[in-house]
Amino acid sequence: MNEGFEIRSYGAAMTVTGSCHLLDTGTARVLVDCGAFQGSRDLFALNRDPFGFDVASIDAVLLTHAHLDHVGRMPVLVKRGYEGPIHCRPATRMLAEHLLLDAAKLQNEDAERAKRRGKQADPPLFDENDVRATLSLMRPIEYGTPFEAAGLTVTAFVAGHVPGSAGFLVEVGGRRVVFSGDIGNERKDVMPDPAPCPPADTVLIESTYGDRDHRDFEATIDEFAEVFKEAARRKGKILIPSFALERTQDVLFHIARLEDQERIPVMPVYVDSPLASRVETVYAACMDELSDDVRAVAASGRDPFAPRRLTYTKTVDDSKRINASDEPAVVIAGSGMMTGGRILHHLRAHLDDSHTTVMIVGFQPTGGLGRQLVDGAARVRIMGEDIPVNARVVTINGLSAHADRTELLRWSEPAGPSASFRMVHGEPTSLRALADQVAARGQGAAVQPSEIALPEHGRKDEGGE
Repeated sequence: MNEGFEIRSYGAAMTVTGSCHLLDTGTARVLVDCGAFQGSRDLFALNRDPFGFDVASIDAVLLTHAHLDHVGRMPVLVKRGYEGPIHCRPATRMLAEHLLLDAAKLQNEDAERAKRRGKQADPPLFDENDVRATLSLMRPIEYGTPFEAAGLTVTAFVAGHVPGSAGFLVEVGGRRVVFSGDIGNERKDVMPDPAPCPPADTVLIESTYGDRDHRDFEATIDEFAEVFKEAARRKGKILIPSFALERTQDVLFHIARLEDQERIPVMPVYVDSPLASRVETVYAACMDELSDDVRAVAASGRDPFAPRRLTYTKTVDDSKRINASDEPAVVIAGSGMMTGGRILHHLRAHLDDSHTTVMIVGFQPTGGLGRQLVDGAARVRIMGEDIPVNARVVTINGLSAHADRTELLRWSEPAGPSASFRMVHGEPTSLRALADQVAARGQGAAVQPSEIALPEHGRKDEGGE
């Protein structure tokens, strides 16, 4: 520990999932995030393994934001004995409550369904009581106001990724250590731009898009509008698989704004996701976390995330009625990667209809249903049925909530010429590419090793996109 500290990663090292980094100063042990592994079955199985560190030795936890790949194992940590403080933004606590309770509910439903089918069911990783116990340990923090965690001085800064997202500057015996969290895409309209990296000695930096840049954002919105106009001409449904947190709100914001600009026709818009409706209440309550553009719309007395004919479904019967209707409409439903959820029912019912448009607005993992559709499969299997694909499938790139390569390099430069970077939260090619770019400008750069064995060379879908 010649630096006076060690940083060991038990997730989101050599992969984009399961964020979990341990800062050990010798006298203090602070965990930054405790996320769930998402993606393949092998990766998901890691959630049941021991953490790789002694839970009882952890003095404090810092949460960067509420995506499940950053908070999804917090109830497991608490269930296994953690009783210390969990420092996070108020919006992160509010969102985590909805996402974690939903995750507990889904796990219980999956286990019950398996039992009814006579299959051996793994017990849920955690239940509602574990979530409530986790929430009770969360302590609110402010951006830019130093606070103490396990005797260390910590300052949170704006990450611009989702409401409540933060990076952390930790002062360790005269050394400055930065944990970037997930850095926001500065060209998007809903979140504010991320604050630049503080001057630092060591920076743990996310590298999701370390090897490439996003498509031009205005071109992305132009394409978005064209898809809506073409779908209206086809007089069919637009099915949008979407994450309940962030991507759904982005899509709604752009639909509403394009309607106001008369660039797209007004259609019924259904958000068929109970979780997304709960997340929307957090956006409404946390306007100070959002961009100036969004707050200006809200200040005018309008909901920035409300197209003119918006409906949130409340029951399964509501969902079934939308599914059975031939009315041209927009249906936004989870899951964003088409691994489950209500979107599967809509796809099963309408993929064979040439009037249907499937608008894919997020990354789709290799081998999954979404990837098959992106790659032009003529037939797909959904819920045990073989379905012909006659629908138009369109991929809208450029809506990612993550900074791209150019933005990551710009964000990291203020750390200073002597800063040393450790690349995390990326697939191996992205990690190495960003490390090479940082090293080329004369700063130290290395790919952070994983303390746990990862299947599939660490590859996964971008669950927290």
